[in-house]
Amino acid sequence: MLTPRTIAGTDLQVSPIGLGTVKLGRDKGVKYPDQFTIPDDTAARYLLDISKALGINLLDTAPAYGNSEIRLGQLLTNQRNDWLICSKVGEEFDPQTGLSHFNFSPEHIRFSVERSLKRLNTDVIDILLVHSDGNDLQRIHQDGVLQQLALLKAEGKIRAGGMSTKTIEGGIETLKHADIAMITYNLNDQHELPVIDYALAQQKGIFIKKALSSGHIPQAHTTDPVRASFDLVLGHPGVSSAIIGTINPDHLRANVTTVADCLARHTT
Repeated sequence: MLTPRTIAGTDLQVSPIGLGTVKLGRDKGVKYPDQFTIPDDTAARYLLDISKALGINLLDTAPAYGNSEIRLGQLLTNQRNDWLICSKVGEEFDPQTGLSHFNFSPEHIRFSVERSLKRLNTDVIDILLVHSDGNDLQRIHQDGVLQQLALLKAEGKIRAGGMSTKTIEGGIETLKHADIAMITYNLNDQHELPVIDYALAQQKGIFIKKALSSGHIPQAHTTDPVRASFDLVLGHPGVSSAIIGTINPDHLRANVTTVADCLARHTT
């Protein structure tokens, strides 16, 4: 069972790992090493029930994840208060072509949030992140995306905001103006470590994406790459939570067991 931790600078209590839900809604244009079948409602509900029983309370979704938001809105009927939902704005996915496009205009951001609220069947999105196209600083300074999130937060439509970034500069700039940065950090790629260090110093939140390298964990330097990955990611006190996108209940249970053990060793 996982113990929640406070996202620094907010009043949100989040589990140290969250469940990524792209595989609940999209199987085209994804970067996983193995093919998968989108689970039906029975299997998806079972996965959510296991997650909750294990102490996971964070669900990560996005408009770009196919019909993930719609499915969560249906699956979370009568249990919305048991979860923190993180969704996004900026990236749109076309299921016909399997391609994404981006729109960061103020009008589209507001449209996207209102659409997500309806899809998720909720009156507030706990955490809203901008889905960056890689031009982090342009999105922040020229498009003013974080200002739009601040307005939505003031209106009570979101509880915390930030950006899923792709550069060190973008991550740090996000944390100067918002609550949370979502960054890549794993055994293969640790170049964004300065963003985590900055978040720790400034008491801001950090979510980790691709903590297990999207299934491409290196095997060469450790006999247990999953444990080594969680040791690295969750061993840093600046990390709020790592998003793990699995639809396999056995993998989920094993991950939680490993995470609990890693955290116990880091606190002793």
